Amino acid sequence: MTQSRTFQLSLTTQGPAYPPSEVMDGNGDFVVIGRINRDNGAGGVSQTWGSAIVSADSPLPKFGEHQPYEIVRELPDHPAQFSPADNEIVLHTLPLPLPCNNYPMVFAPEQCPDAHLVNRPSYPFHEVAVPDLRAQDGPKVTEPVTLGKWAEARGELEVRLVDGGTAAEFTCDFSGMLPNSLYTVMSLREHDLDPDGPTRPGPLGVPNAFVTDQDGKGRYRAVLPDPFPAPGTGGNRIVNVIVLWMSYQQNYGGAIGWFGLGGDIHAQLKLQGPSFMEFVTTAK
Repeated sequence: MTQSRTFQLSLTTQGPAYPPSEVMDGNGDFVVIGRINRDNGAGGVSQTWGSAIVSADSPLPKFGEHQPYEIVRELPDHPAQFSPADNEIVLHTLPLPLPCNNYPMVFAPEQCPDAHLVNRPSYPFHEVAVPDLRAQDGPKVTEPVTLGKWAEARGELEVRLVDGGTAAEFTCDFSGMLPNSLYTVMSLREHDLDPDGPTRPGPLGVPNAFVTDQDGKGRYRAVLPDPFPAPGTGGNRIVNVIVLWMSYQQNYGGAIGWFGLGGDIHAQLKLQGPSFMEFVTTAK
């Protein structure tokens, strides 16, 4: 049985398939780096990793199903090939209620049970209405956040079984992140996107926050109990780790955010698909 492994995290702007991205541009279109829903030419939908500008008016199927995105324009698959104009796209939050969203989840049931009733505009990342913020308090994100800057992010994740295989240690090292910013790390579990009864995504450790330095570097570590129960035992395995930029510069305790999905959290790094099947843990 595998005891440890190191993973390279992939740049993204995407959580689940809907909304198509957790980042928008100034035109109200999704800036997608992740799995793009396309017509496969045979009456179905393909999901391949890539980049595109996607319309917020894309068809919205019921949760668990997929339809091709309405693509405004393609972007190069590799961020290193983005044009100067692409790199200058100023990134925005999603408005509330979230557009093109079919995920029936209350992310903070004790803190904000009526999140779906909140109305807010789409903010440029550097102009988010951080609660209670005054200019005299010294906000640190004051310049526009561009797609080119976002695309500099790099992350490495080491997973190691500890405590006799009853727990796992997750250690992350980051570079090229947005400087002087609050980030959090969340886990995605096997049943979190189950159409028949999704479970609530949660933090990878509590507290699950780190703050990058002035050069955009950061480090995070957490140990979780029994995160990889054996398949077929009814456990809810961790299958992905996602690094989130927190646009309101807030951390939410046992919740990943109040609104999720681009309203107040924005996926920047993750694994491209379900992972960690080489690990098995047991309960104490």
